[in-house]
Amino acid sequence: MDPAALAECLKTTSCVVTQVTSGLIIGMLLFLVAAGLTLIFGVLKVVNFTHGSFYMLGAYLALSVYKISGSFTLAVVCAGAGVALFGLVFERLFMSRVYGSNVLMQLLVCYAFILILDDAVKLIWGAEFRSMGMPAAFQRPPILLAGGVVPAFYLFLIAIALAIGAILWLVITRTRIGKIVRAAAHNPTMTSALGINTGLIYAAVFAAGGLLAGLAGALAAPVRSMAPGMGVSILIESFIVTVIGGMGSIGGALAGSLLIGLIRSFGSIGFPLFTEGIMFLFMAMVLVIKPSGLFGKDV
Repeated sequence: MDPAALAECLKTTSCVVTQVTSGLIIGMLLFLVAAGLTLIFGVLKVVNFTHGSFYMLGAYLALSVYKISGSFTLAVVCAGAGVALFGLVFERLFMSRVYGSNVLMQLLVCYAFILILDDAVKLIWGAEFRSMGMPAAFQRPPILLAGGVVPAFYLFLIAIALAIGAILWLVITRTRIGKIVRAAAHNPTMTSALGINTGLIYAAVFAAGGLLAGLAGALAAPVRSMAPGMGVSILIESFIVTVIGGMGSIGGALAGSLLIGLIRSFGSIGFPLFTEGIMFLFMAMVLVIKPSGLFGKDV
């Protein structure tokens, strides 16, 4: 541990800017994954343990499309759409059959697909580490902000993640579709009695969760290395985020993601060997003070 180094960093504007930017990058990627995870739980009341694998699949799909087309925009769009389609098929053929059953059964189905997707990645893309590299559009000098160095891609990623989050919030809170989704989450029996196909709503929500995870994987591809099993670590962090923010809360997912991102960024300076411990300690403190999470509803 080196708290003195952290104290020195906090005294320097350039260090603070650099670490805050790094924390925002971590937080925004976590938000996209955690938002999909909490959306699925909020509506379907199912904890999708394969969500990290959706993130991995999005990264590898983006890599393949980028190598073929050379367009990062097309790679992100295709990765998001591809994972959304996979999520839809996965929900209809498998997850829909274990709704309302024992949680252990849901866990076994999800865990089976974690192993299946990891092996599928090895067969298709190989077991070695892969890297997309920075797209040509972002291969430019970094931006200097208050003495700190901020790569252009970081600003792009933060802006895109915030835009996606805003669109998601508007759809859920301001549109008829959002009202139907919230009704299905609150009382699926009454919603079905009103003539609304709740099965279709569930499938669409699961696909939307897959879309968010796929977009996160694609956006992370230029700055993260890829390997089979890469979804496990972000899945764990996403669960921490959803617990801190409150299961089912999109706003909580954003707040929790930003907090965890900043903890990881600044913790890597002052407590490099205990960064993950700090995250879990923070989660435990939140649960002790407010068991439902920062934005969760107490029952």
